[in-house]
Amino acid sequence: MKVLMINKFLYPNGGSETYIFKLGELLRKNGHEVQYFGMEHEGRCVGNNVNAYTSDMDFHGGSKLSKLTYPLKTIYSGEAAKKIRLVLEDFEPDVCHLNNFNYQLTPSIILEINRWRKKTGHKCNIVFTAHDYQLVCPNHMLNNPNTGENCEKCLGGHFLNCTKGKCIHGSFAKSFVGTLEATYWKLKGAYKYIDTMICCSQFMKTKMDTNPLFAKKTVALHNFIDRPEAKPAEKKNYVLYFGRYSVEKGIGTLMKVAGELPDVNFIFAGSGPLEKEMEGVPNIKNVGFRSGEALGQLIREAKFSIYPSEWYENCPFSVMESQMYGTPVLGADIGGIPELIRVNETGELFKSGDVGELKQKIRDLWNDNEKVARYTENCKNVSFDTADEYYGKLMRIYGA
Repeated sequence: MKVLMINKFLYPNGGSETYIFKLGELLRKNGHEVQYFGMEHEGRCVGNNVNAYTSDMDFHGGSKLSKLTYPLKTIYSGEAAKKIRLVLEDFEPDVCHLNNFNYQLTPSIILEINRWRKKTGHKCNIVFTAHDYQLVCPNHMLNNPNTGENCEKCLGGHFLNCTKGKCIHGSFAKSFVGTLEATYWKLKGAYKYIDTMICCSQFMKTKMDTNPLFAKKTVALHNFIDRPEAKPAEKKNYVLYFGRYSVEKGIGTLMKVAGELPDVNFIFAGSGPLEKEMEGVPNIKNVGFRSGEALGQLIREAKFSIYPSEWYENCPFSVMESQMYGTPVLGADIGGIPELIRVNETGELFKSGDVGELKQKIRDLWNDNEKVARYTENCKNVSFDTADEYYGKLMRIYGA
């Protein structure tokens, strides 16, 4: 089977890129041909045989002329349609697997794929993995960054609310472009050509299903993760947070709580805009971004980890990884997080954003070694889809 993996970024940039690279390796391991389509970039590490990619769009830089043309290009990209046609004609994929494509690639590529398969008669399934809420919310997070509140006003196609709330970077102009983009493609009907939409949590599926068209196409399928190699690790006296240091991740709330629990040791591993703020909290040790075995050891040795998110998380790898490494999780009861934790078995939940409840839960777990030991033991039996199990489900979606 030939699979064309489509994503605007073709270099390590975030969760969707981790997904497409791992999925590509998995497909190749099972004998399939995989090529990639997206933007050109100096860090691009995957590609296609005809070297056809769209121009790199830097929304934070670029010339004055390019900035003037960006609003139009983020709605419809003739370049993306032309370039993907070159790949389609050369590769002749059996599946086009869409990931993040809005704004840089635009849904124009969906129309082009459909035109190509209609003209050639080639059977090609269009599959989309939703990594965020972009198709039902122009700012993709169901969250108003100006107020910090989760917001569902755009659900049902009421995209003008994005402009009213200045939901994209706090900018009226950018939010208006976001509203135009969402409204244009709603009227154009490009998404009807997608055969299956993979939602990485049941929670996400409920939000996507608010669009009656999407409700006929969605399936809930958690991300896959293989259990790491078992290594002996003695628990140490610290609580771990690993991930991005940003407001929507609940870091502000966690830092406030940490400051009120001076006897609890915290280790933060990551990076982000709130990094400077944690310097004033003496019981937080910031070790910076970690990956691979260095991160694995931090997770294994933590008494428990905390995932305090305050936005509608989908299927955070951090929650899954923690349990797979044998470490219980104290997670916020928001988005897809509750689907990943067996409450009172492999961890606990607290009300997202609730300083008092988070503080109490941390204190109770910190002082209850017997409970932590029981949760740790239960983590050995945690079961998420392995790569091979995910592959089997994906093949059914691909129509293999």
